[in-house]
Amino acid sequence: MSQTYLMIKPELVADQIIGEIVKMLTDNRFRVLALEMKRLDVAQVRRFYAEHEGKPFYEDLVAYITSGPVVAVRLEKDNAVADLRALVGATDPGAAAPGTIRYLYGRSLQNNGVHASDSDASALRELAIVFGDGT
Repeated sequence: MSQTYLMIKPELVADQIIGEIVKMLTDNRFRVLALEMKRLDVAQVRRFYAEHEGKPFYEDLVAYITSGPVVAVRLEKDNAVADLRALVGATDPGAAAPGTIRYLYGRSLQNNGVHASDSDASALRELAIVFGDGT
């Protein structure tokens, strides 16, 4: 079993789409190990998205993620990262496959509803930033 990380972004939290997403996760045989609504501070978000520092959208991304609470979800499953990426769909909701989270709930490239770890290494790093201990 491997772990991965899903962040339900502020607009879906505000719209109360949390239950629908958790149901999609459990219907796809993910095991929810931790789930917490929280407000990430600017320092956490800067560390979280450090690979995008210096890009034109970076400051807007930091402001967006810190604009409201997110729901942080620690998940477990065989092949967790790849399976979650498939369930989440393409970064751009307009290009996401029907039935994926971003197809159903994403609004734009930035406001695409969720973040999912893109590798096992990213999952460990992101879990440590958001949950504090990475376990």
